[in-house]
Order: sequence, then structure tokens, then C-alpha cells
Amino acid sequence: MTSQDWSVPETEVLGAVREACTSDRRAVLATIVRVEGSAYRRPGTKMLIDGDGDGVGSLTAGCLEDEVRSLAASVLESGRPRLERFDLSGDDDVWGLGIGCNGVIDIFLEPLTDTLEPPLSVVDDGGDCTVVTVLESEDAAFARGDRAYYHADAGEFRELSGTWPDDVTARLEESASALAPAGTAETVTIDRGGSAVTLFLDGIAAPPELVVFGSGHDVAPVVRLATLADFRVIVVGFRGAVATSDRFPAADRTVSTAPARIRETLELDERTYAVVMSHNFVDDRLALDELVRSPVPYVGLMGPSKRFEEMLEAFAEEDRTFTEAELASVYTPIGLDLGSETPHQIAMSIVSEALAVHNDRSPAHLRDRDGALHDRADIELDDPPQQ
Repeated sequence: MTSQDWSVPETEVLGAVREACTSDRRAVLATIVRVEGSAYRRPGTKMLIDGDGDGVGSLTAGCLEDEVRSLAASVLESGRPRLERFDLSGDDDVWGLGIGCNGVIDIFLEPLTDTLEPPLSVVDDGGDCTVVTVLESEDAAFARGDRAYYHADAGEFRELSGTWPDDVTARLEESASALAPAGTAETVTIDRGGSAVTLFLDGIAAPPELVVFGSGHDVAPVVRLATLADFRVIVVGFRGAVATSDRFPAADRTVSTAPARIRETLELDERTYAVVMSHNFVDDRLALDELVRSPVPYVGLMGPSKRFEEMLEAFAEEDRTFTEAELASVYTPIGLDLGSETPHQIAMSIVSEALAVHNDRSPAHLRDRDGALHDRADIELDDPPQQ
């Protein structure tokens, strides 16, 4: 890890954490576990710090990283996790000078062990999970750093360290199942026989996929920006077009297939976003027909409105009509209205639109948004069983 690795996609941070879990390298994982007020990043954000102070990821815009690295060194030395609070809300607070934050941030630092490898393997395989970590406990049954995780596909909790009684996991199950696919996190405190236990519920969702159909020169900027935006990117070439890892090194995968076989070749679901930009009228039309028959919520089609109208006319001549639901998933002309013209500007417009659909947002200026910029987890724990 180098000092240039601070600002990397979240998928790279998780990959680095998983790799470090199974290595002999001494490292500390720092995680934002609670935010009161406004902050640059939200709960669940992670930074991995090596013994030499280098790291991957960032927790703020740069204001706390030096202090976190210093704390990480002490955590490595002691071998014990610690919970630190940074108050950036005060006018006279040295941490808050000119950084654009106005909140209180709790950061949990822990010596990295292999306890995170199982849940991160689930995410790497395309699944969702919620990691539950003990931050503080008055209950002797729990120690700081004890950990379990909820496997969303299996619908069950699995212990990673410490002992997790059924009465605790049962109270957490509904919240954990909601946080996992959303990829959101929350700190909660439960009462267990009069003793308070503070837990961090960290929902980790598999990243969404962006499938780009085409292999022209304008595809590469879309692939690069989508990767930086934490999409897993697949490039698909048609009719012998060259879609290789050498041409698109930023892509997670490259595929060659026929437009009419898209659903046979690819696993398409509600977290798959499609960009059709082969610039071939016939191929794009066949691809569109395949994609709207799938669960894909976003089919971005390159080209002007007139081109889409011609496609619909061609479909009508074949007695193929589209339902309202099918048409609702089609975005053409593709992209947000940014006044884009150059390849990277157009790519930014496309990736931004896919992100907006993924996050269920209507694109607008943040200055016009009321309330918090980030959605907050709103979870309720079941009442403890009566004694």
C-alpha cells in the first residue's frame, strides 16, 4: 500500500481488507461507526492502515487521516481495539478548521484478524451480509471486538469471534436483513438483563454491475469511470468485435456473444445496469429486446430519440410491442443533461445516470435538497423476551 491509495473505489478497499485478512501483514482497520450531524463519509466507511502508516481508503476529506494513522500505531502496539470520537462541530475545534464537516464522528480501530474474511468472501461472490461488531459492553458475555455476521442468502447469523446467544441474534435479525442489501450501517444499543451492549451493524452489499454492450473507442471512458464509481463492469462485444481484457483493463470481465443470446450468456438481475452503445442499429435493437425482458432496471441506449423511434417502428412491423414497464427501464438518449460533448464528459453523464437510478434519486442540485445528503438507516430492534 502507498500514500496514493487513499482515494480508491470502495470495492478496492474491501478487496485490500480481505487480502490482508489472510496474510501475515500487521494492519489496522479503521471504520466510521457513528455520525452525528454532517460528515464527509457515512457509517461503514473503512480505511486499512499498514504498520508503516501507509493505507488504502479514506474516512474524511483528509482532516483526520494523520491522527487515525497515529492511533493505528498505538492499536498495533497494544493489540487491542479502541473507539475514538472526533467532534468537528465546535467553532474552536482544531479538527474542524476549514474542512467542510460539522458533525461528531466515532471511529472504531482494531487490529486486523481473519474474522472479516468469511463475510467479505460472501460479498466477493455476489452476496450481501451484515457484520455485527461489539463496540462497548456492560455485559460480561461480550467483549469489545466480538463479531458475528448475518448471511443474507442463507438467512442466518454465523459467529466469527466470541459467543452470540440466540436472544441477541434474534433481536438483530430483522435489522441485519434490511441493512445487508442496502449496504447501510447503524450503531445500536441493546439492553440485556440490565446491561447495555453497543453494537455496530455494518451492512455490506455486493456492488452493482454495469454491463456495457459495445467495443468502440467511447466504451473505455465509461468503463474507467464506472469502475471508480464502484460498479463491477462487464464489457460485451458483438459479432466478433474485440472485447478483451487487454483493450479494457479496467473491466472486471469481458465477454463476446450474440445480441440475441444476452440472457443466456449473462446473469441479469435487479442490480444489473445496462449501457447499449455498439452503434450498430440491428445489434442495439436485438440487445434492447433482450434486456427489457430481463429484471434489469436501467437500459441506457446510445443515440438520439429519432433512432429509438425507428427501432420501435421496426419492432411494430414484427408485431412486437412494449409494455409500459419495459419502456420505463429504457433511458434514451442516454445520460444526464450535463451539456456533455467530449468522450469523458459523455461517460460521466452515463455513469451518473446509472448511479442515480441505482440510488433511486432524481438528479438535482444538492443545494436544492432538503434534509441530510445521505439516507440514514432507520431500524428498530425487537423488544427483548420477557423474563
